[in-house]
Amino acid sequence: MKAEGGRGLAHELVERLKERILAGELEPGEKLPTESSLVAEFGVSRTVVREAISRLQAAGLVETFQGRGSFVLSLPSATERFALGDVRSHRDVLELLELRIGVESEAAGLAAERRTAHQLKAIERALDDFQRIGDDPSKSVEADFAFHLKVANASGNRFYPELIGSLGPMMIMLPRTRLDPAYEMSDAAHLTRVVHEHENIYAAIARSDPEGARAAARVHLSNTRHRLQK
Repeated sequence: MKAEGGRGLAHELVERLKERILAGELEPGEKLPTESSLVAEFGVSRTVVREAISRLQAAGLVETFQGRGSFVLSLPSATERFALGDVRSHRDVLELLELRIGVESEAAGLAAERRTAHQLKAIERALDDFQRIGDDPSKSVEADFAFHLKVANASGNRFYPELIGSLGPMMIMLPRTRLDPAYEMSDAAHLTRVVHEHENIYAAIARSDPEGARAAARVHLSNTRHRLQK
């Protein structure tokens, strides 16, 4: 493996192992190769291997048990129509974000028009949860997804939450696993940007501003897509 510095090597190793998991070469329940095997295969240090496995664990792709090793987790199920387990390539993830931009921007606009006080409070709670645990990779995917689902619920159209619900937390996790390390949620500056983007969506819905909500949702998801393209 050729990369500059331990951080770059760890990122490259994550990508190599992630490709095997998403391609089904490493199946759910299967144990990852041992540290020694990975060191020998990829020519990296144990420190790099441990950091890579830690990132895979944070992304929800593997689970580590002390004394037993790390095991591949099952990808969350989805409906047959939106089988995110079939999303393999970088292009697939970009196209998934294109779909989300169209769907979630309109859902946010409708939420600004139709939301009830109870639904607004649910969005606010989801935002608070995301702000509180956004820097915890093991929990932030669920918190991020919950915010988007609550916005969809407030649209007043049952098909929006059904669609978002069918995509599940994988719609959050898949883009994250392909981002450069500079955009990990553990990075304080990046976390602040993402939280601010969520706050803008909430604020527009709270003030019953449909066009503002559509724009805020579009900016948020377009920024994610742009970060993937860099």
